[in-house]
Order: sequence, then structure tokens, then C-alpha cells
Amino acid sequence: MPTGTSTAAGLLLGFALDRALGDPRRWHPVAGFGSAASALESMTYADERTAGVLHEALLVGAVTGAGFGLARSAGPRGAVLLTALATWTVLGGRSLARAGRSMAEHLEADDLAAARALLPSLCGRDPEVLDADGLARAALESIAENTSDATVAPLFWGAVAGPPGLLGYRAINTLDAMIGYRNDRYRNFGWAAARIDDLANLIPARVTGVLTAALAPLVGGRPAAAIRAWRRDAAKHPSPNAGVVEASMAGALGVRLGGRTQYRYGTELRPTLGDGPIPAVADLRRAVLMSEAVQLAAALVAALWTISGLCPLATRLCR
Repeated sequence: MPTGTSTAAGLLLGFALDRALGDPRRWHPVAGFGSAASALESMTYADERTAGVLHEALLVGAVTGAGFGLARSAGPRGAVLLTALATWTVLGGRSLARAGRSMAEHLEADDLAAARALLPSLCGRDPEVLDADGLARAALESIAENTSDATVAPLFWGAVAGPPGLLGYRAINTLDAMIGYRNDRYRNFGWAAARIDDLANLIPARVTGVLTAALAPLVGGRPAAAIRAWRRDAAKHPSPNAGVVEASMAGALGVRLGGRTQYRYGTELRPTLGDGPIPAVADLRRAVLMSEAVQLAAALVAALWTISGLCPLATRLCR
């Protein structure tokens, strides 16, 4: 099997494993990486950017290097299995959709306690200060952003660089989630993690925006509305990538996102994205449907792109 085809097959098989099984319930490698990163932080931490750069380089370098070593040793015959296992390890699409549906069910049952308990699995906002509308908006915005972070971006980097791309991207994104904050502890130490994550998601976020616009009719929306919200509102967002995916999702759904956003470390006043009413529970369910459609489309695009031979790094790793 040509190496481009084996990479594509591995990506599709790994995507299918995620859809069928979701995240491993025990001994998740990403959780193990997080524990290792926390342990290393106790030795590398200093309130300086250079310390954060070292921390990032050590962890991402180790994971990416391990990916290269595994890809080289697997050879063509083991490439499909290795890529599939790496893809399943780093994807979080099924868990994201499941959390979104559970949030909708809790809100429909007016069970705010359960909805607040669930929110930390989706985002870092303070659930105790949110009412039902605030919980629906927080969940929807998280689904939009994590459709890119949890599925489209890893598939993109898997198509570009095979297992090293998959594992390296997940290390980058995990470190951003751990230390990429603007609070007193991480403003300097987490600077590198946040900036590198921005770079790693620059193209995937825009791929997500294009797919969201193209698939808008599946949720009763219009591609033109998604593109208009993207072009008009995305640049207002403090994140160069979250603004793209959230604005395009808002336009596709015909809702308005943004506004006062309460995190545990403080409050941010986010810009308005899209037109229309604030999200309702029905819109949250539509967002989950959109997320799943974008995830599937991204898997197919990544596989076709890899087969086309336009990703030379991925096709050479296992030679």
C-alpha cells in the first residue's frame, strides 16, 4: 500500500474508532502527558517567557520525536495501525458531541445543577455565575471552538506529518489548555504555549470555517450568512482562531454569540459575533449536528489530501 494511502487509511480508521468508542476511559495517553507536564512545570517554572519556551520545547519536542521514531520503526506495514491508534488517541470529537447533547438534555429538564457540573468538561468558564442562557451560550461557543481543536486540527496535522503531526499537535494544544492563560501565574510562563497553539491552529480554524459555511444548510442556515459573520466579526475576537470558528458557527446557526464571559480567573467582555437572538437549547443541538458534520467532512478531506500526494512529509515518514 503506498504510504500516502496508508496514512489516509489510518486517519479514517482512527476517526471511526473515535466515533465508535470515544476517549479511553482509563489510562488515556493525553491525561498521562498532562501529568508529566505538571511534574515538569514544578522544575521549569519561572515568571519569565524564556522559562515557558524551554518548558514548551522540552515537552513538544519529546512527543514529536517519539512520533517520528514510531513512524520510522513501524514501516509501511505498521503505518496504518500506528496512524489509526495515534488518531484515536488525539481526537475528541465523540466526547465533544456527547457533552453537548448532555448539556442540552440537562437544560431541557431545567436541571441547572447538572448542567453546571458538566460545563467544566467543555470550557474553563465559571458555571456558578451562569443561568440557563449563559450555559447554552458557553456550551455552543465551546463546541464551535473545539470542533476545530479536537478534530479538524489534529486531522490536518495528521495529513501533513502522520503520527508526529498528530501527537505533536495534541501536545501543543494540551499545553495551551494547561498554561496558556493571561492570569498572574501564566502571563509570561504560558506565553509560548498560547502563541504556538495560535500558529498550529491558524490553518485548521479556517478550514473549519469553510466547512461550517459549506454545511450550513444541514442546520437550516445559509453559507452566505456564515461567511458574512466570519468576515465581519471574526477579527474582533481576541483569539485569531476562535473568532473564525465561533463567528462562522454563529452565522450558520443565525444566532448571536459573545458578550460578558466569566472565567474563574476574571471577566472578559467578548465582542458580538453573528446576528439574531442569543442561543437557545435547540440551537445547541443544531451546533452539535453541525460539529459532527464538520468532523466527518474534515476526515474525508484529510484522507483525500493525503492520497493526492500533496503532503510529502506524511508520505515519507514510513519509508
